[in-house]
Amino acid sequence: MHYLTQFRTGILLLLISCVHLSHSPQGFADEALWKAASATAVITPQENLWMAGYGGRKAPADGKIHDLWLKVLVIEARDGHRGVIVTTDTLGIPQSIYNNVCMALKKKFDLDRSQIMLNASHTHCGPVLRGALHDIYPLNEERIAQINKYSDELEQKLVNAVTTAIKNLEPASLWTGQGHTSFAVNRRNNMEPDVPKLRKAGQLKGPSDHSVPVLAVKDKNGKLKTVVFGYACHNTTLGIQQWCGDYAGFAQYDLEAMFPGVTAMFYMGCGADQNPLPRRTVELAQSYGSRLAHSVADTVRLPMVELDPELKTEIEIVDIKLGDAPSKEELEKLAAGNPDNYRTRWGTRLLKQLNSGKPFRTSYPFPVQVWLMGKRQLWITIGGEVVVDYALGMKKMFGDSTWIAGYCNDVMAYTPSLRVLEEDIPPRKSSRWGYEGNTSMAVYGLPANRWSDEIEDKIVESAKRQVEKVRNGK
Repeated sequence: MHYLTQFRTGILLLLISCVHLSHSPQGFADEALWKAASATAVITPQENLWMAGYGGRKAPADGKIHDLWLKVLVIEARDGHRGVIVTTDTLGIPQSIYNNVCMALKKKFDLDRSQIMLNASHTHCGPVLRGALHDIYPLNEERIAQINKYSDELEQKLVNAVTTAIKNLEPASLWTGQGHTSFAVNRRNNMEPDVPKLRKAGQLKGPSDHSVPVLAVKDKNGKLKTVVFGYACHNTTLGIQQWCGDYAGFAQYDLEAMFPGVTAMFYMGCGADQNPLPRRTVELAQSYGSRLAHSVADTVRLPMVELDPELKTEIEIVDIKLGDAPSKEELEKLAAGNPDNYRTRWGTRLLKQLNSGKPFRTSYPFPVQVWLMGKRQLWITIGGEVVVDYALGMKKMFGDSTWIAGYCNDVMAYTPSLRVLEEDIPPRKSSRWGYEGNTSMAVYGLPANRWSDEIEDKIVESAKRQVEKVRNGK
């Protein structure tokens, strides 16, 4: 009995030791961890390209406040399934770039679209890209050739960065948390000049989402390596003629200064109807960036939830109908307008297409994507400039900790909810309404003034189907 007791005691001590090692950073077996790596590339144009975002610009960029960046995080689950997260200081990734990058990554690494998440910060101090926003600006053939050349280089830099990250994959742990900051204001329900007074009185109106989702990547020794964070607010503090990542760019620079050696990556949430107010100065952009960075830093320094090394990815390209195309009479009236107005250029181009006998498209292949990281962290991405209703609605549907990113994979137009679509039908009850749901499609060149009323249902139903698959394998 004496020797049996000693044997049992020894086994018990061995088991305790194993449990202790499994919960210490140094004791993890590599196969029990995620693998992860990040890579970055400067994407500041070397030429003074035309800048994207504001229709009133009359000239290309003439300098920079700071560099624009493309950043990549590749994560690999225990079973080898990979996810690629890309953040960019651009207004929006257009369909052609999305398609080309997906094809290149499929050929090189056998990654399918569900595994690739391309997000744009929506800075309005970044370059125009291939095939996007061309009606807004007076672009001649030389300017378009410059834009196409830059877009080709951007695609290659993106693929190269993913390649670098995959080559450098190493054991890691993933952690999630959520912070808060409140400079976003619903621009549809609050007049910009009134915001300081309304904020002071606690009388700001309309829905907003002030959460700051945070994904932290640590190496197997517990050292922070990469931090990915989001916020739902238009990146439009600035309207200058210099390259700049706006508040999101300053937030990333601040975080990388606070945590030397860490790669900070910003993704845009559902902020299409949210503005940083007040705005229009570099100092305000720096201030908002600092506030966002400190929210992220506080979240990282506090206890976070560790994710099991499991990753499930889904995507659907949903066919969503456009609203009615403008009539020939409407296009003729537009085409006869001021040639310096973007709606005149839009109407002129569509009229030429109509007269040539080439039909207008009547629907659009719209990307909706769902990831499940670990057993709990849902991450839903939606194409286009997504209004805040989607984030608030999906959190009620799938849980408060759900992350919802807009401006992902293809930014082809605004993505309004049914509420916004209905508010924007003339005659409107508010002077603040009309753009997101009814007239903004001209900016992106689509042959309609609005989406059809099915858009919200189609997106939400797609998300539901995919969430069911990643949660229950159905």
